Amino acid sequence: MTPRNLGQFKVSPISLGCMNLSHAYGTPPSKADAVRLLNEALDYGYTMMDTAALYGFGVNEELVGEAIGHRRSQYTLASKCGMFKNDAGVREIDGRPDVIKKTCEDSLRRLGTDVIDLYYLHRWDFDVPLEDSVGALSDLVAEGKIKSIGLSEVSSQTLRKANKVHPITALQTEYSLWTRNPEIGVLETCRELGISFVAFSPVARGFLCGLLNDPSQLETKDLRNHMPRFQADNFEKNKQLLVGFGEVATEVGCSMAQLALAWVLAKDENIIAIPGTTNLKHMRDNFDSATVMLNSNQLRRLDDLINQKTVSGPRYNTATQAEIDTEEFV
Repeated sequence: MTPRNLGQFKVSPISLGCMNLSHAYGTPPSKADAVRLLNEALDYGYTMMDTAALYGFGVNEELVGEAIGHRRSQYTLASKCGMFKNDAGVREIDGRPDVIKKTCEDSLRRLGTDVIDLYYLHRWDFDVPLEDSVGALSDLVAEGKIKSIGLSEVSSQTLRKANKVHPITALQTEYSLWTRNPEIGVLETCRELGISFVAFSPVARGFLCGLLNDPSQLETKDLRNHMPRFQADNFEKNKQLLVGFGEVATEVGCSMAQLALAWVLAKDENIIAIPGTTNLKHMRDNFDSATVMLNSNQLRRLDDLINQKTVSGPRYNTATQAEIDTEEFV
């Protein structure tokens, strides 16, 4: 499997999003199971691990550090700052330079490492000039605490602005067949500036796996409960898209999740996908999707089947969308 460029690093085109081992999709796996999955992922060929201070309010970073810190030379380590809990223990976006630097120090401690390879600004804090937040990250590069800088969920204009302060290695945002926003301009800007694009939720938060039949059965703490596309009326409409999608998967000879991932990777050689999973078989199947080849006819059919015009409901609710600096389809 040919690695893809991530700034100064080369990583597996399918890398591992670690979030749901601690956070977001209901009850996480046991610690023992999570440790096993992380180690088996490295054994199987994954070479980048993506975490964040936010995930479990530090618990995910601690898990990664404890589980595979002894194998630190075997993977590129990505984490994020700029969104964490405040003094009241509530999630907050805070991009002040002193907060970014403290978060980094805490992340290094939790991860059990002296340097983070790729450190993202998880969200742009609109109350803080972008130059100040990116400047703080630049200071961390100069101090040797991080090796490179990434941004998450920002527009092309913001990406260009940040890149003038310090070279940006990667932009991370949601990208899948049912979330096509990066196609407005971000993907092109990344190509132009030589910035890698890291796609999170490439299987549409599990929707494109075809395994979720009734979102009313999701656990109370599952964040999909608050996402419009998983609400009853929208979900029933969106489920109809899976019929044709499944037919293409059968034709190609792969699972629906593998088809979704293969589509993402086929869109640009500059893209790295970071699906997450708590299931060992799914972890291996996801990785193997990098060997699934789609022809031009199959890609066109998928593009026509699932896109911003055929999917029902926006990707975020109004409150969450207000926090995002991204280019949105109308």
